[in-house]
This record gives sequence, C-alpha cells and structure tokens, in this order.
Amino acid sequence: MAETVFARIIRRELPAQIEYEDEEVIAFRDINPQAPVHILVVPKKPIPTLNDAAEEDIPLLGKLLWVARHLAQRLGIAERGYRLVLNCNSEAGQTVFHLHLHLLGGRPFHWPPG
Repeated sequence: MAETVFARIIRRELPAQIEYEDEEVIAFRDINPQAPVHILVVPKKPIPTLNDAAEEDIPLLGKLLWVARHLAQRLGIAERGYRLVLNCNSEAGQTVFHLHLHLLGGRPFHWPPG
C-alpha cells in the first residue's frame, strides 16, 4: 500500500485535531469540512478500500461504526441526525486510499444532494 496522509497522521508526522483514539482507530477533524461537524474515522490498520477488507477485519469495521456513533453522541449531533459516508475507489470520490468513514452533522442534509 502506498504511503498516505492518514498513515502520517497516525504516526504523528502531520498535525490533526484528534477527537478519538485507541489502539485500533483514530478519528480527527477533516481539514476541508463539508458540514459543521466533519470527522474522519480511520482504522490504524492500512486497508486501502472497503474492497480490500478481509473477513478478519469484520470486528474492526464494526468498531468504526461504533466510534462514529460515540462521537455523534459526544458532539451533540446524535439526536438531530448525522450522516456516515464511506467512499470506495475513485469514481465514488475516494481520494485517500486508506479506508475511512466521514461523520457529517450539524446541519440538515437532503437526498438527493444538491
């Protein structure tokens, strides 16, 4: 896997506003937020895309969802609502090839977007 900006954040080579961290997961504020709350929830294990996740990663993938829910509650957006986005590959909008969830909230979202 190619070196990513997330790997550098995990190793503390680049700064980030960290909102959560444990042995398996780190979550930090997006530097280009698309909502008042925009946090990236990232496994420390370097998995390029969801397509690259193995069966052994099932507990880690579930933990990403749990961390997102925990942060939504802690940041006061759980009751009003929030969006989780996981982009897989370029055509879906993935730009950093280290699997991650976008936790978005603090404003209304509409579907379809626009």
